[in-house]
Amino acid sequence: MVRSARQRDVRRHLLIYAGLTPYLVIAIFPIFWMLITALKQEPDLYRMDVVPFWFHLPPTLKNFALLFQSTFYMDWIINTLSISFWVSVITLLTAVPAGYALARLKLPGSENLGIGIFMTYLVPSIILFIPLARVVSVLGLQDKWWSLVVVYPTFTIPFCTWLLMGFFKTVPFEIEEAARVDGCGQFAALLRVVLPVSWPSVITAMIFSFTLSMQDFLYSLAFISVSDNKPVPLGVATELIRGDVYFWGSLMAGALLVGVPVAIVYNLFLDKFISGITGAAIK
Repeated sequence: MVRSARQRDVRRHLLIYAGLTPYLVIAIFPIFWMLITALKQEPDLYRMDVVPFWFHLPPTLKNFALLFQSTFYMDWIINTLSISFWVSVITLLTAVPAGYALARLKLPGSENLGIGIFMTYLVPSIILFIPLARVVSVLGLQDKWWSLVVVYPTFTIPFCTWLLMGFFKTVPFEIEEAARVDGCGQFAALLRVVLPVSWPSVITAMIFSFTLSMQDFLYSLAFISVSDNKPVPLGVATELIRGDVYFWGSLMAGALLVGVPVAIVYNLFLDKFISGITGAAIK
């Protein structure tokens, strides 16, 4: 009987992994394709008489050398990280008190106001381009990456406010009331009681704003044309595509060096990201 139960357990795991295998292949294949393309020599990329999924000439680091020596790739990475960092800070400093106020202070029409804030996130970016261009021009930030720090919160703050508002509603009122009895004010209760138990939602908001800032292309294309001020998505797409010439190896190398670390960070915080999303969705 023990052996039969073990066989059933092994069979169940085999079926589970067999079902997951196609999804694993779909998830890993783009990374695999970027890696072999980044390491291929130029003639090997355009050989149509061989299987394209492996090397037929010795691998090379020439594409990485071109990326770092002939472009501003390191500047692009620094710009991207700086933009994402400041956008995340601005988003959290704005969305945390806004979400808390809408969830806890019982403001008249707070529920409808929260829905209205979220609806602004759904406005297409192209519609906001003209008024935001005017704001960037008045501030004198054209062709500077600081212009994106001003622009990106227009779509990160609404979603993060809605997300945090939903999560704050799941925090029991009793623990906040206990803090108030112990002498904490409203702000102190937020810092000492509500935020410590709301870290999943705060981390979710931070990851969302950080990665959304990293992957945007439209606003960076509209507001930045100076090469060394571009973020990675814009720099790779505009500097490594020249007319009808595509530097495929360097394009894939640039995407790989940025995409893989982001995927690893997502994996590290995956549990908190899911709990933050589902905690907001429950309410």
